[in-house]
Amino acid sequence: MAAEPTARDQALAELRDAEKFILVTHENPDGDALGSLVAMHRVLVALGKDSAMFMDADEFPLPYEYRFFQLDGLISTPPDDVEERTVVFLDCGNIDRNPADVVKRADAHILNIDHHHDNTRFGTVNLVVEQASCTAEIVWDLMRALGVTPTPDIADALYVGLVTDTGKFMYENTGTRAHVMAAELIEAGVDVNAIYRRLYEEMPYAKLELLGRGLANIQRFDDGSLTFTRLSRADYEAAGAEESYSEGVIDHLRCVQGTRVAAVAREVLAPDNVPPLRKKVSLRSTDGTVDVSVIARAGGGGGHRQAAGFTTTMSDDELVAFLRGQVAAQLA
Repeated sequence: MAAEPTARDQALAELRDAEKFILVTHENPDGDALGSLVAMHRVLVALGKDSAMFMDADEFPLPYEYRFFQLDGLISTPPDDVEERTVVFLDCGNIDRNPADVVKRADAHILNIDHHHDNTRFGTVNLVVEQASCTAEIVWDLMRALGVTPTPDIADALYVGLVTDTGKFMYENTGTRAHVMAAELIEAGVDVNAIYRRLYEEMPYAKLELLGRGLANIQRFDDGSLTFTRLSRADYEAAGAEESYSEGVIDHLRCVQGTRVAAVAREVLAPDNVPPLRKKVSLRSTDGTVDVSVIARAGGGGGHRQAAGFTTTMSDDELVAFLRGQVAAQLA
């Protein structure tokens, strides 16, 4: 009796057999989301497929560190034949993290490729590999199985996904497979220094100014187990900063001795954000004793055990009380 096909087998069959694809990821895409999106698109093009990347126009401009991506094949208006296309969700743990209703319709044929442990398995086919360091690692594995040799553009995109989601290979999700992947991508032409400079250096001065304000606003609670800061609209205005410039502030908080959870709450800058103001809250766990995805889900969001987030209209005091209670409950 033949063995049942695995999720990986099913995903490979989808990619081999379908001819038309539309690729999407989550809102406010990070390095893994964008890297996986671009790499998968170029893999499908290499296979002779009709592939389009779809991203809402509201996502632009991208954070400055990702603007070097070559996004030919990207559309912001759904194609007329969208209902004929297989929808590939990449790095999206919950279907509602993509705002486009056209790819969430009831009859959509969805291939869900992700590594979030709390993925809701919303696809027709779900390839969710919790052990993978990043979604880009799953795309890399599929690319190899499909017999596609990585071009420099594919290799760069996959490396961006890998290096950002592993925290420059420092996070606990960095296994041996991540290093094998890195070695192969470097052999394929990745310039490690150039990627590093694009992602982590050549910083606009306004980002440094915003970082200073974030560090000035730090508060510590419960013997330092929670290290928290806030960024207000006034902080952004005074720094002359774009919304994405808050990226990286949380890494300074999580490095503080004694911290179990680092949290950054930033006010959304969109004109329609009127009181009670929406805030985006980013969470990081430092030593694994607190699963921040549990906290994020309690706040209506999601993510990984060590990196998660949610959006809220709680006041600063309410938010701090919520976070302290959540952290204390897990440490008890």
